[in-house]
Amino acid sequence: MTAEHHYRATTIWTGASKGATTSYDAYSREYIVAIDGKLCIVGSADACFRGNPSLHNPEDLLVSSLSACHMLSYLALCAQAGIRVVSYVDEVEGQMANQQGKVRFTEVMLKPRVTIELGDSLERAQDLHHEAHEVCFIANSMAFPVRHQPTVLVAEEEYEFDQMRTA
Repeated sequence: MTAEHHYRATTIWTGASKGATTSYDAYSREYIVAIDGKLCIVGSADACFRGNPSLHNPEDLLVSSLSACHMLSYLALCAQAGIRVVSYVDEVEGQMANQQGKVRFTEVMLKPRVTIELGDSLERAQDLHHEAHEVCFIANSMAFPVRHQPTVLVAEEEYEFDQMRTA
């Protein structure tokens, strides 16, 4: 891996077509993020900041980026360790608050639910979440705590649990 990686995106305020920024209440917060060779992201401010609630907002994208980076780091570590992951779902939550006169993220909590193959080490699969957190470059770039509360299950156990619940 090279020492530096560069990323480019173009953010275009599309809300201008709905009028100029004549007042805080009146202008559109809609935008497009364009990255060469990829689908565009259509976004807006969060609804609490007068944005369109049906569009992605920067806050959603930030917590999603943290979740995706942890997941990809974890899956790579599992593959290297011989842990066969068959399912991964993360319900990530971020919290913002006003601190010292600035609204900022105060914490993000990752809650991955992972299922591994029967016969693989449940303890090792659990420990790899700590390693994934250490190597996740998005989390390493944040000025707030990124915590994780993983649940790791063995495929057979999850199947048996589902069978008991439906019986």
